[in-house]
Amino acid sequence: MGTEPERRLDEAKIETLRVWGEGLAGDPRDEIRAAGRAITLLVEEIERLNVDLWNERAHVVWAPGAAITDREAAPAMNGLQRGLVPRFGA
Repeated sequence: MGTEPERRLDEAKIETLRVWGEGLAGDPRDEIRAAGRAITLLVEEIERLNVDLWNERAHVVWAPGAAITDREAAPAMNGLQRGLVPRFGA
């Protein structure tokens, strides 16, 4: 079995899913079109959740007057470094 980072959906994998979903959504078969739309909807939800997570972590890390220790800030910063940054205009 692969390591944890290999199993995660990074930006490249999400983009691949988006392309697959869009391709399947144009199929003449109803079931395949529905599967493509489902993939597209899931990709959109993943992106919305990443934006929400990024905003929440940014709020916690950079909240005015907040006294956050390095130990508390590390998980949020690690998430930002892993690429959990929102995509706009997608």
